[in-house]
Amino acid sequence: MWTEIVNNIVKHTDSAFTLTNYRSMGGGCINQAYQLIGKDISYFVKLNRASQVAMFEAEAMALEEMYQTKTILVPKPICHGVSGNDSYLVLEYLNLGRGEVRSWQSMGKNLAMLHQYQVNKPFGWYINNTIGSTPQINDWGDNWANFFAEKRIGYQLTLANRRGGNFKNSQEIIDRVRSSLSNHNPLPSLVHGDLWSGNAGFTDTGEATIFDPACYYGDREVDIAMTELFGGFPSAFYEAYNQQWRLDSGYAQRKNIYNLYHILNHFNLFGGGYESQAKRMIQQFFPVNFDTMKL
Repeated sequence: MWTEIVNNIVKHTDSAFTLTNYRSMGGGCINQAYQLIGKDISYFVKLNRASQVAMFEAEAMALEEMYQTKTILVPKPICHGVSGNDSYLVLEYLNLGRGEVRSWQSMGKNLAMLHQYQVNKPFGWYINNTIGSTPQINDWGDNWANFFAEKRIGYQLTLANRRGGNFKNSQEIIDRVRSSLSNHNPLPSLVHGDLWSGNAGFTDTGEATIFDPACYYGDREVDIAMTELFGGFPSAFYEAYNQQWRLDSGYAQRKNIYNLYHILNHFNLFGGGYESQAKRMIQQFFPVNFDTMKL
Protein backbone atom coordinates (compact mmCIF):
# COMPACT_ATOMS: atom_id res chain seq x y z
CA MET A 1 0.00 0.00 0.00
CA TRP A 2 2.67 2.51 0.97
CA THR A 3 4.50 1.93 -2.30
CA GLU A 4 1.36 2.76 -4.30
CA ILE A 5 0.74 5.88 -2.24
CA VAL A 6 4.34 7.05 -2.61
CA ASN A 7 4.17 6.51 -6.37
CA ASN A 8 0.99 8.59 -6.52
CA ILE A 9 2.62 11.36 -4.48
CA VAL A 10 5.54 11.45 -6.91
CA LYS A 11 3.15 11.52 -9.87
CA HIS A 12 1.11 14.44 -8.51
CA THR A 13 4.02 16.50 -7.15
CA ASP A 14 6.36 15.76 -10.04
CA SER A 15 9.19 15.53 -7.51
CA ALA A 16 11.10 12.69 -5.90
CA PHE A 17 9.98 11.29 -2.56
CA THR A 18 11.63 8.38 -0.79
CA LEU A 19 9.79 7.03 2.23
CA THR A 20 12.19 6.59 5.13
CA ASN A 21 9.66 6.03 7.93
CA TYR A 22 6.05 6.49 8.93
CA ARG A 23 4.22 6.90 12.21
CA SER A 24 0.64 6.64 13.34
CA MET A 25 -1.07 9.86 14.37
CA GLY A 26 -4.39 10.81 15.87
CA GLY A 27 -6.99 10.65 13.14
CA GLY A 28 -10.17 11.09 15.12
CA CYS A 29 -12.93 8.50 15.35
CA ILE A 30 -13.47 8.13 11.59
CA ASN A 31 -10.09 7.68 9.91
CA GLN A 32 -6.66 6.32 10.62
CA ALA A 33 -3.88 8.86 10.12
CA TYR A 34 -0.16 8.64 9.45
CA GLN A 35 2.81 10.86 8.86
CA LEU A 36 4.87 9.69 5.91
CA ILE A 37 8.44 10.79 6.53
CA GLY A 38 11.01 11.42 3.80
CA LYS A 39 14.47 12.92 3.88
CA ASP A 40 13.38 16.53 3.36
CA ILE A 41 9.57 16.44 3.42
CA SER A 42 6.66 14.72 5.14
CA TYR A 43 3.06 14.09 4.14
CA PHE A 44 -0.09 13.54 6.15
CA VAL A 45 -2.17 10.51 5.08
CA LYS A 46 -5.71 9.53 6.05
CA LEU A 47 -6.89 5.96 5.58
CA ASN A 48 -10.34 4.41 5.56
CA ARG A 49 -12.14 1.53 3.86
CA ALA A 50 -11.96 1.47 0.09
CA SER A 51 -15.70 2.14 -0.04
CA GLN A 52 -15.12 5.56 1.56
CA VAL A 53 -13.00 6.98 -1.25
CA ALA A 54 -15.78 9.42 -2.22
CA MET A 55 -15.49 11.00 1.23
CA PHE A 56 -11.80 11.68 0.56
CA GLU A 57 -12.55 12.99 -2.93
CA ALA A 58 -14.99 15.49 -1.42
CA GLU A 59 -12.53 16.54 1.27
CA ALA A 60 -9.79 17.09 -1.31
CA MET A 61 -12.17 19.23 -3.36
CA ALA A 62 -13.08 21.32 -0.30
CA LEU A 63 -9.47 21.85 0.76
CA GLU A 64 -8.49 22.86 -2.77
CA GLU A 65 -11.37 25.34 -2.92
CA MET A 66 -10.25 26.97 0.34
CA TYR A 67 -6.56 26.77 -0.60
CA GLN A 68 -7.17 28.69 -3.81
CA THR A 69 -8.70 31.65 -1.93
CA LYS A 70 -5.30 32.36 -0.29
CA THR A 71 -7.11 33.70 2.76
CA ILE A 72 -6.45 31.16 5.53
CA LEU A 73 -3.95 28.32 5.73
CA VAL A 74 -5.25 24.84 4.97
CA PRO A 75 -3.24 21.70 4.21
CA LYS A 76 -2.88 21.47 0.45
CA PRO A 77 -4.39 18.25 -0.94
CA ILE A 78 -1.85 16.17 -2.88
CA CYS A 79 -3.68 13.08 -4.11
CA HIS A 80 -6.23 10.44 -3.17
CA GLY A 81 -7.14 6.97 -4.33
CA VAL A 82 -7.65 3.32 -3.45
CA SER A 83 -5.02 0.74 -2.63
CA GLY A 84 -6.29 -2.76 -1.92
CA ASN A 85 -8.92 -2.59 0.80
CA ASP A 86 -8.06 0.99 1.75
CA SER A 87 -8.87 4.43 0.43
CA TYR A 88 -6.47 7.23 1.19
CA LEU A 89 -6.04 11.00 1.11
CA VAL A 90 -2.58 12.58 1.06
CA LEU A 91 -2.19 16.13 2.35
CA GLU A 92 0.59 18.61 2.91
CA TYR A 93 2.06 17.97 6.36
CA LEU A 94 1.81 20.92 8.75
CA ASN A 95 3.88 20.96 11.94
CA LEU A 96 1.37 22.03 14.58
CA GLY A 97 2.18 23.99 17.70
CA ARG A 98 0.33 26.29 20.08
CA GLY A 99 -1.31 29.60 19.38
CA GLU A 100 -1.09 32.84 21.33
CA VAL A 101 -3.38 35.86 21.33
CA ARG A 102 -1.99 37.11 18.00
CA SER A 103 -2.53 33.67 16.51
CA TRP A 104 -6.21 33.68 17.50
CA GLN A 105 -6.56 37.19 16.11
CA SER A 106 -5.13 35.95 12.84
CA MET A 107 -7.54 33.01 12.88
CA GLY A 108 -10.52 35.36 13.25
CA LYS A 109 -9.35 37.83 10.62
CA ASN A 110 -8.41 35.18 8.07
CA LEU A 111 -11.65 33.26 8.53
CA ALA A 112 -13.58 36.47 7.87
CA MET A 113 -11.48 36.97 4.72
CA LEU A 114 -12.38 33.44 3.60
CA HIS A 115 -16.05 34.26 4.14
CA GLN A 116 -15.65 37.56 2.25
CA TYR A 117 -14.00 35.91 -0.73
CA GLN A 118 -16.07 36.83 -3.75
CA VAL A 119 -18.05 33.97 -5.23
CA ASN A 120 -20.90 33.73 -7.67
CA LYS A 121 -22.60 30.65 -6.29
CA PRO A 122 -26.02 29.76 -4.89
CA PHE A 123 -26.26 27.90 -1.59
CA GLY A 124 -24.94 24.33 -1.68
CA TRP A 125 -21.92 22.53 -3.07
CA TYR A 126 -20.80 20.77 -6.23
CA ILE A 127 -21.44 17.31 -4.74
CA ASN A 128 -22.81 15.80 -1.57
CA ASN A 129 -20.11 15.37 1.06
CA THR A 130 -20.04 14.31 4.70
CA ILE A 131 -20.34 15.91 8.13
CA GLY A 132 -18.36 13.48 10.23
CA SER A 133 -19.37 10.28 8.47
CA THR A 134 -22.97 11.42 7.89
CA PRO A 135 -23.96 12.32 4.32
CA GLN A 136 -24.43 16.07 3.86
CA ILE A 137 -26.94 17.00 1.18
CA ASN A 138 -25.78 19.95 -0.91
CA ASP A 139 -28.28 20.40 -3.75
CA TRP A 140 -27.95 23.97 -5.05
CA GLY A 141 -30.61 26.44 -3.97
CA ASP A 142 -31.19 30.20 -4.07
CA ASN A 143 -33.14 30.53 -0.80
CA TRP A 144 -31.11 30.16 2.37
CA ALA A 145 -34.08 29.53 4.68
CA ASN A 146 -35.31 26.69 2.46
CA PHE A 147 -31.83 25.25 2.06
CA PHE A 148 -31.03 25.12 5.76
CA ALA A 149 -34.50 23.98 6.85
CA GLU A 150 -34.67 21.13 4.32
CA LYS A 151 -31.10 20.08 3.44
CA ARG A 152 -29.69 20.51 6.93
CA ILE A 153 -32.33 20.20 9.67
CA GLY A 154 -34.85 18.18 7.65
CA TYR A 155 -32.34 15.56 6.52
CA GLN A 156 -30.92 15.15 10.03
CA LEU A 157 -34.43 14.74 11.47
CA THR A 158 -35.16 12.01 8.94
CA LEU A 159 -32.01 10.16 10.01
CA ALA A 160 -32.80 10.74 13.69
CA ASN A 161 -36.25 9.18 13.38
CA ARG A 162 -34.77 6.19 11.56
CA ARG A 163 -32.33 5.82 14.45
CA GLY A 164 -35.21 5.64 16.93
CA GLY A 165 -35.36 9.26 18.00
CA ASN A 166 -38.68 10.88 18.86
CA PHE A 167 -38.82 13.71 16.33
CA LYS A 168 -42.03 12.55 14.70
CA ASN A 169 -43.43 16.00 14.02
CA SER A 170 -40.45 16.80 11.83
CA GLN A 171 -42.34 18.86 9.28
CA GLU A 172 -43.45 21.30 11.96
CA ILE A 173 -39.86 21.73 13.10
CA ILE A 174 -38.67 22.21 9.50
CA ASP A 175 -41.37 24.81 8.84
CA ARG A 176 -40.51 26.74 11.99
CA VAL A 177 -36.82 26.73 11.15
CA ARG A 178 -37.71 28.04 7.70
CA SER A 179 -39.91 30.76 9.21
CA SER A 180 -37.24 31.76 11.74
CA LEU A 181 -34.70 32.29 8.94
CA SER A 182 -37.07 33.76 6.37
CA ASN A 183 -36.09 37.39 7.02
CA HIS A 184 -32.36 36.67 6.99
CA ASN A 185 -30.87 36.95 3.52
CA PRO A 186 -27.11 36.32 3.70
CA LEU A 187 -24.79 36.22 0.74
CA PRO A 188 -23.39 32.73 0.05
CA SER A 189 -19.93 32.37 1.60
CA LEU A 190 -17.50 29.50 1.36
CA VAL A 191 -17.84 27.97 4.84
CA HIS A 192 -15.69 25.33 6.53
CA GLY A 193 -18.86 23.61 7.72
CA ASP A 194 -17.44 21.72 10.73
CA LEU A 195 -15.45 24.37 12.57
CA TRP A 196 -14.83 23.35 16.16
CA SER A 197 -11.59 23.43 18.14
CA GLY A 198 -10.58 19.96 16.96
CA ASN A 199 -10.52 21.18 13.34
CA ALA A 200 -8.52 24.36 13.96
CA GLY A 201 -4.97 24.87 15.10
CA PHE A 202 -1.67 26.65 14.63
CA THR A 203 1.60 25.77 13.00
CA ASP A 204 4.80 25.72 15.03
CA THR A 205 5.35 29.31 13.85
CA GLY A 206 1.93 30.40 15.15
CA GLU A 207 0.09 30.61 11.81
CA ALA A 208 -3.61 29.82 12.05
CA THR A 209 -4.90 26.84 10.09
CA ILE A 210 -8.17 24.97 9.65
CA PHE A 211 -8.68 21.43 8.35
CA ASP A 212 -11.11 18.47 8.14
CA PRO A 213 -13.75 20.57 6.35
CA ALA A 214 -17.35 19.84 5.37
CA CYS A 215 -17.47 22.76 2.94
CA TYR A 216 -20.40 24.30 1.15
CA TYR A 217 -21.61 27.76 0.20
CA GLY A 218 -23.84 29.00 2.99
CA ASP A 219 -24.39 31.64 5.64
CA ARG A 220 -21.00 32.50 7.17
CA GLU A 221 -22.65 32.48 10.59
CA VAL A 222 -22.79 28.68 10.60
CA ASP A 223 -19.01 28.61 11.12
CA ILE A 224 -19.04 31.18 13.91
CA ALA A 225 -21.95 29.41 15.59
CA MET A 226 -20.14 26.09 15.68
CA THR A 227 -17.04 27.64 17.21
CA GLU A 228 -19.27 28.47 20.19
CA LEU A 229 -20.83 25.03 20.48
CA PHE A 230 -18.16 23.03 22.31
CA GLY A 231 -16.55 25.50 24.67
CA GLY A 232 -15.91 28.40 22.31
CA PHE A 233 -12.77 30.04 20.95
CA PRO A 234 -10.91 32.80 22.84
CA SER A 235 -12.38 36.30 22.70
CA ALA A 236 -9.49 37.47 20.53
CA PHE A 237 -10.84 35.31 17.70
CA TYR A 238 -14.33 36.87 17.76
CA GLU A 239 -13.03 40.40 18.18
CA ALA A 240 -10.74 40.07 15.16
CA TYR A 241 -13.48 38.45 13.07
CA ASN A 242 -15.88 41.30 13.81
CA GLN A 243 -13.25 43.93 13.07
CA GLN A 244 -12.82 42.38 9.63
CA TRP A 245 -16.54 41.69 8.99
CA ARG A 246 -19.10 42.36 11.69
CA LEU A 247 -21.79 39.74 12.24
CA ASP A 248 -25.33 40.70 11.30
CA SER A 249 -27.93 41.59 13.91
CA GLY A 250 -29.92 38.60 15.10
CA TYR A 251 -26.93 36.24 15.06
CA ALA A 252 -27.41 35.38 18.74
CA GLN A 253 -30.81 33.86 17.94
CA ARG A 254 -29.80 32.18 14.68
CA LYS A 255 -26.73 30.46 16.12
CA ASN A 256 -28.91 28.08 18.16
CA ILE A 257 -30.78 27.04 15.02
CA TYR A 258 -27.51 26.51 13.18
CA ASN A 259 -26.00 24.48 16.01
CA LEU A 260 -29.10 22.26 16.17
CA TYR A 261 -27.80 20.75 12.94
CA HIS A 262 -24.62 19.57 14.64
CA ILE A 263 -26.36 18.25 17.76
CA LEU A 264 -28.79 16.24 15.63
CA ASN A 265 -25.79 14.93 13.70
CA HIS A 266 -24.09 13.93 16.95
CA PHE A 267 -27.22 12.01 17.92
CA ASN A 268 -27.18 10.27 14.55
CA LEU A 269 -23.49 9.42 14.94
CA PHE A 270 -23.24 8.65 18.66
CA GLY A 271 -26.74 8.45 20.18
CA GLY A 272 -26.81 9.00 23.92
CA GLY A 273 -27.89 12.30 25.43
CA TYR A 274 -27.73 14.25 22.19
CA GLU A 275 -31.43 13.57 21.55
CA SER A 276 -32.49 15.36 24.74
CA GLN A 277 -30.03 18.18 24.02
CA ALA A 278 -31.53 18.61 20.54
CA LYS A 279 -35.04 18.74 22.02
CA ARG A 280 -33.99 21.39 24.52
CA MET A 281 -32.53 23.48 21.72
CA ILE A 282 -35.71 23.15 19.66
CA GLN A 283 -37.83 24.25 22.61
CA GLN A 284 -35.66 27.34 23.09
CA PHE A 285 -36.81 28.85 19.83
CA PHE A 286 -40.27 27.30 19.50
CA PRO A 287 -42.16 25.27 22.09
CA VAL A 288 -42.77 21.65 21.08
CA ASN A 289 -44.35 18.97 23.25
CA PHE A 290 -42.54 15.85 22.06
CA ASP A 291 -44.68 13.60 24.28
CA THR A 292 -47.84 14.50 22.38
CA MET A 293 -46.44 14.50 18.87
CA LYS A 294 -48.41 12.49 16.37
CA LEU A 295 -47.20 10.60 13.33
